[in-house]
This record gives sequence, C-alpha cells and structure tokens, in this order.
Amino acid sequence: MTDLPSFRLDGKVALVTGASSGLGLHFAKLLSKAGASIALAARRTDRLRAIEKEIEAEGGKAISIALDVTNVRSVVDAFEATEAALGPVDVLINNAGMSTEGRTTEFSETEYDRVMDTNAKGAFLMAQQAGKRMIAGQVKGRIVNIASVMAFETLPGAVAYNMSKAAVAIMTRTMAREWARHDIAVNAICPGFIETELNAEWFATEGGRKQVMSYPRRRLGVESDLDGAVLLFSSDTVKGITGSLLVVDDGQYA
Repeated sequence: MTDLPSFRLDGKVALVTGASSGLGLHFAKLLSKAGASIALAARRTDRLRAIEKEIEAEGGKAISIALDVTNVRSVVDAFEATEAALGPVDVLINNAGMSTEGRTTEFSETEYDRVMDTNAKGAFLMAQQAGKRMIAGQVKGRIVNIASVMAFETLPGAVAYNMSKAAVAIMTRTMAREWARHDIAVNAICPGFIETELNAEWFATEGGRKQVMSYPRRRLGVESDLDGAVLLFSSDTVKGITGSLLVVDDGQYA
C-alpha cells in the first residue's frame, strides 16, 4: 500500500516575511506546528519577540529578524542571520505586503512607489536571494509567494496594488521555469478578501459591509482557509507542482 503524503516539515527551516501580524503571523505559527524552525522577519521587531516566545512556549523553535524587504542589504542580512541561527532556508513564505487606496487619477508617485517597492520589488528581492542560496546549497527549496486574486480581477481604487500582485504572479511562473532543474518549487497563493490589519477599517464601513454581502457566501475568508495551500506548497508533497497560481477566495470571484 502506498504511504499517504505528509505535510510535516520536521527538520526544515522556514523564513516568513511580514510575520509581525496578519497572514504572516498565522503562517509562522502554522509552519511551526508542522515541525519547521521559523525565522520571523518584519520591521516591527518588538512584535516578533513576543511571537517568538509564543512559539517556543508551544514547543517550537523561532528567531526574530529585522527586515526591510525593499532594501537589498537588509534582505541579505536576513538570510545570513537565519542561516547562522537555524541553518539554510528550505521554505520562504514571501508574504510582506501593503496597500494604499486611491483613484488612478489621484494616485501620487510616492504612494505608487511605496506599494510597488514593498509588494513587487520586495517580493522579487526575497525570492531572488532565496533562489541563489538554494541553488548554491543544492537545497530542494520551496518558495511560496503570497499574491492575490486581484492579480486577475479588477478592484477600482487599488491600481498599484493590483499591478503589484499581477507582477508577483508572473514573477512566480518565470522563477519556477528557471529553477525547475534545481528542484526548487516556486508557487503562489492568490487569496480573496480575508480580514487583516490591512483592510479591517474598510470592512467596518458601510461600503465594506456591502462588498461582503455581494459574495456568494456573504462572508469574508478567514486566515485558516489558506492552511492547506501553505502546507502543500511548503512540503515535499509539492515536488510535482511548480509555477502554480492557486486562487483561494471562498468563491468570491468564481
């Protein structure tokens, strides 16, 4: 009888960006429960240290790393700190992101640069560094980019966010093709709307509530909706899947 596939990550090292809150925090705790050692990376290191203690209290292993994904020196330092403390990175959860609202005709250059630098450039720098190190170390790595259903759908008032996530989607497929021969799986999860710090204020408004009521299930997604996709793409089970853009949107845009 064939053994069932396992989503365990025992002995693996996972670097999670944007780990101080929201999806990044959820993913870090999820991968820790699956057995991985976790490098918690974000700008808000005070929050990371508290999360690190929570993970360790539950029997996991974690370290906190200050990271600005838009700065290449900071990105390199984050990988070096992870390697020094935990070992080579097996799994990158490329999650750091932001959004700024504004109609296209009113969107400032400063706002545009902030969104694109974090969501597109930052995701690129992290994945690039992970790929370089995985290839050099012959690590059969897993890179999980967090894109969005907005890579394929339109959301008026979020032009830069839409553009940035479309960039992450095509980046995922390009890197997957380039690195397939090195047994590095590069995939992206494209969530629908899940309430996080980025959007909680909007969904508390009348407009936000109307948006939720327009969805087939009349609800927002929850963080745990993404658990299966994250574990699949992070584990050895994914070895036959690379370059995939998996939409997990609770039917919001079906």
